This record gives sequence, structure tokens and C-alpha cells, in this order.
Amino acid sequence: MTDTAHKVLAESLGSIVLVKLKTGKVRGKLKTFDMHLNIVLEEAEEVSDDKTRPLGTILIRGDSVVFVSPVEV
Repeated sequence: MTDTAHKVLAESLGSIVLVKLKTGKVRGKLKTFDMHLNIVLEEAEEVSDDKTRPLGTILIRGDSVVFVSPVEV
């Protein structure tokens, strides 16, 4: 992970982020992450089309992450 990517994620701690996975999209509050892009989200929800499905607190393995983006509120 580059320094810039680490900085963006560090600045997003406690904020809502959108995580694009190989299999779909998830949105939630970024609790923590590591150098392998393993991510813990709180209040997470699966996002597909205009529907959402609550997931609660989840751990996402870094190898399934395509991108992470801060969500403007």
C-alpha cells in the first residue's frame, strides 16, 4: 500500500466508506485496516442497485477488495 493510500484510509477512519469487492459492493463505517487491505466495517450494508441489506460489523479480506472510496455525506 502506498503512503498516499494509507493516508486516505487513515483520514477515513470513523467515516463511511464504499468498498467495491470482486463480488459486489459494501458500505459502512471504517473501523480499522491493515497493510494487506483487510478491513473492518461497522454498521455495514451490502449495496446492490437501489437495495441494501444490513450486515452489522464485518471483516473484509484484502484480496477481495477492488477499491475503497470515502463517501461524501
